[in-house]
Amino acid sequence: MKPAAVVVGVGPVQGLGAALAYRFAQAGLTVFPVGRTEARVRRVAGDIEQLGGRAKALVADATVPEQVETLFTQIADLGYVPELVTCTVDLNLKAPLLETAPEDFEALWRANCFAAYLVAREALRRMLPRRRGTLILTGASASLRARPPFTAFAAAKFALRALAQGLAREYGPRGIHVAHVIIDGVLDGERARRRFPELVAVKGDSGLTRPESVAELYWQLHCQPADAWTHELDLRPATEHF
Repeated sequence: MKPAAVVVGVGPVQGLGAALAYRFAQAGLTVFPVGRTEARVRRVAGDIEQLGGRAKALVADATVPEQVETLFTQIADLGYVPELVTCTVDLNLKAPLLETAPEDFEALWRANCFAAYLVAREALRRMLPRRRGTLILTGASASLRARPPFTAFAAAKFALRALAQGLAREYGPRGIHVAHVIIDGVLDGERARRRFPELVAVKGDSGLTRPESVAELYWQLHCQPADAWTHELDLRPATEHF
């Protein structure tokens, strides 16, 4: 079985998922970019191959158990075992709590926590026999503090942080490096500039975090020796207040 990186949550080509896929391919791993939109993951995989890397696009909704199980079965059938798995699936809705519908609250939990549980479960099943592997889950400033009108989002990110802590304590002694990365601030990219034009205008380029910079830190986490693992990494641009 050949080692591979599985990047779950590849959305915009300029987003974090794509940046992670490019960085891991640059390091020599075969990369499986995974997302719900086939055109996007195929474009990322194609870009990697044009640059001389190895990649295969796979389509899956990470909030659906059967699709996540099938995803990791497909990877195994191709002769690969996950060496590095990242989950950047997320969803955010802006609403006061009394205006947050129950189905929206549940959707936020499914995207921001349940998906990570499903991905972690399938990844761990493949990593544990080898007693090695890295699993990185992506949090936000809401992982540490709940601020209206994003209370429901924070509740889901709090749950993700608890999941990461539990996994690290349970599977770290068995050789699996579980890390939780808190990204405080706005990730630069087409989605941020489209959804938050006023915020982007105020912060300017120096107040945004480049996905490529975050991807480099994810790779460094994967390369850490087992006697000095980082579990939680809290990062932000130099100009961000906290």
